[in-house]
Amino acid sequence: MATLTDDKVRPQVRGQMRALFTLGVPLIGSQVAQYAVQLTDTVMMGWYGVTELAALTVAGPIFFLLFILGSGFAWAVMPMVASAAAQGDERQVRRVTRMGLWLSLAFGLLATPIMIYSEQVLLFLGQDAEVAALAADYLRIAGLGLIPALLTMALRSYLAALEHTAIVFWVTVAAAIANGFVNYALIFGNWGAPELGVQGAAIASLVVHVLTTVLLALYAIVKTPQYELFVRFWRPDWEAIRQVFVLGVPIGLTSLAEVSLFGASSIMMGWIGVIELAAHGIALSIASATFMVHIALSQAATVRTGQAFGRRDAVQVEACAIAALVWSSLMVAITIAAFLGMPEFLAGLFTDPTDPERPDIIAMAVILLAMAALFQVADAAQVILLGVLRGMQDTGWPMAFAILSYWMVGAPVAYLFGIPLGLGPVGIWLGLVVGLALTAVLLGWRLWRHALPAVSAAGSEATP
Repeated sequence: MATLTDDKVRPQVRGQMRALFTLGVPLIGSQVAQYAVQLTDTVMMGWYGVTELAALTVAGPIFFLLFILGSGFAWAVMPMVASAAAQGDERQVRRVTRMGLWLSLAFGLLATPIMIYSEQVLLFLGQDAEVAALAADYLRIAGLGLIPALLTMALRSYLAALEHTAIVFWVTVAAAIANGFVNYALIFGNWGAPELGVQGAAIASLVVHVLTTVLLALYAIVKTPQYELFVRFWRPDWEAIRQVFVLGVPIGLTSLAEVSLFGASSIMMGWIGVIELAAHGIALSIASATFMVHIALSQAATVRTGQAFGRRDAVQVEACAIAALVWSSLMVAITIAAFLGMPEFLAGLFTDPTDPERPDIIAMAVILLAMAALFQVADAAQVILLGVLRGMQDTGWPMAFAILSYWMVGAPVAYLFGIPLGLGPVGIWLGLVVGLALTAVLLGWRLWRHALPAVSAAGSEATP
């Protein structure tokens, strides 16, 4: 059932593409720079040692699982602030942002102990004892950065929703550069610093998270004084907490369902072997780096959709969705060409040229990059559609779709083909492809069959 005629939507798509480009370019830069922190850790650890790289590959998903679950509250801030700002409601902007910060802080306090005692969890999951010990060494330090990481995410959402995206970019770039220098010093023991290996990478990540939080908070105070974000910050607002919690929990669980599928794939890869796990980590790092572009476009779509949703403008909502999908498709074409055209070069960036196991790791990574090229279309589509639905504050059904697609379909397929049927790493990645494709289909159905008609009807009722 069509909700809007093409004649209404088509003329608006070009304008939305321009708006998404203007808003999205700094967000893309900030997402890439943010991911450069993790990418730098992976590259330098790959140079340091295969076992250390395997440990980081296992530790990273644990930190990210907790981060992504807690960041649901920060994600909720973005559409709520965009919608409130479009309506000129400064009080609501302040309320939801403050309580988003409150909930992020509370979640971080509850989740940090999990990382402190992570070694036992990893051993229970069947990981190699040496890999588990090194991963736990990393998480005991890096885990302290969970709270500032979540606060940073909430502040980024607040500033992005108000279209202050340039500062998000520059602060994230500064943090990525700082991370590179501290990594180089502490992982390898350069410039007179101690050689700390995985612990050095953890210290660098902690420093970056704290630095980013402080800089964004200072900018918010100086450049958006009208919202008085930190004035009487200690005062609870229970209604705003409820609003952010209700919207944020499904977002967090949706993200958790996807990220935990990738985390589970790392666990299953660890059952196969250290070389396969290291290659898996390399392929995931490369695919995730390009995925940052789609996440940024999704964020820009959330802001633009949130503004249109606040005005109950269904035409602009649909035009934004189409424009975001077009931009994302262009990026998909570029990344598929890179993954298939120069996989050895890309994988080689993550390994020490003198490592005797390098040829085996690169050979496996090349195969996995071909699988990554296969799921690029579905992965990009699902995150864009998810961003549009979030802008419309529609989070319940996407959560249900994610749980169904990733854990009732994707994970069983990955295990079945990867372990019992003996396809190994390729079988595990096949499960990722299936889960992502199903999610994209269901989210598209939700947007065009239900969410858009509801906004169109609300807009019609609001029109005198």
